[in-house]
Amino acid sequence: MDQLTQQFQGVFDAGAPEYDLIARLNPARIPRHVAVIMDGNGRWARQRMRPRVAGHRAGIEAVKASVETAVRLRIRCLTLYAFSAENWQRPEKEVKTLMELLEEYLQRELNTLQKYDVRFRPVGHIEDLPEAVAGKLRFVESETEGNRGMNLTVALSYSGRQEIVDACSRLLEEGVRAPLEEKDIQSRLYTANLPDPDLLVRTSGEMRVSNFLLWQIAYSEIYVTEVLWPDFRETDFLKAILAYQKRDRRFGAVPTPSLQETG
Repeated sequence: MDQLTQQFQGVFDAGAPEYDLIARLNPARIPRHVAVIMDGNGRWARQRMRPRVAGHRAGIEAVKASVETAVRLRIRCLTLYAFSAENWQRPEKEVKTLMELLEEYLQRELNTLQKYDVRFRPVGHIEDLPEAVAGKLRFVESETEGNRGMNLTVALSYSGRQEIVDACSRLLEEGVRAPLEEKDIQSRLYTANLPDPDLLVRTSGEMRVSNFLLWQIAYSEIYVTEVLWPDFRETDFLKAILAYQKRDRRFGAVPTPSLQETG
């Protein structure tokens, strides 16, 4: 526990709620991969009688807090659902602002990613994004390619169903014939180089997975919080990890009875 606490020294004040949460963590049960559906930006803005784009801008701070917290917890992979394929149906002005905010984040946070040795990778139909944004994504991906710390994956113009369709299309193009095995599809997913998420976090209290990582979350633990994404901070991230550590992950198996149960 002390080792985990030391990672947060200088970040949180002594006596802050985060210290108590960190002390309750089991370092041996930190998830390897956390995926996050970042939801609630529009609701956050509406509650404050502000335009939806204000919620998206406020959400950037939640992204920064989550990345930094995941790094300090030594989580190996963090995947963020930033923009779905369905989000293209939103008003043109809102989409344009989202793209500008994404480009701004990449420009501003590249040095932070390098500082934390984070490897950045976008997944989804990146070719659908504006050329300037797609170029910036590829630039940051290239600049961080040699980093060996956490893998930060950002899903953009992404659809879980389309990802599976794309994997099957690759199999057809490669001439792979039936019968297929799970590994044939797994190895052709956008996330083929990553372990499946141990934990899926959704903000804003909505109880759905919204076409996100449909193949990969087959056995993920799901944690839903009422906190809206722009308000999601270190404490909320730590609460999600603590909730995960209380789960009994059996992957469909029956737990082995103890000697007392069988005696």
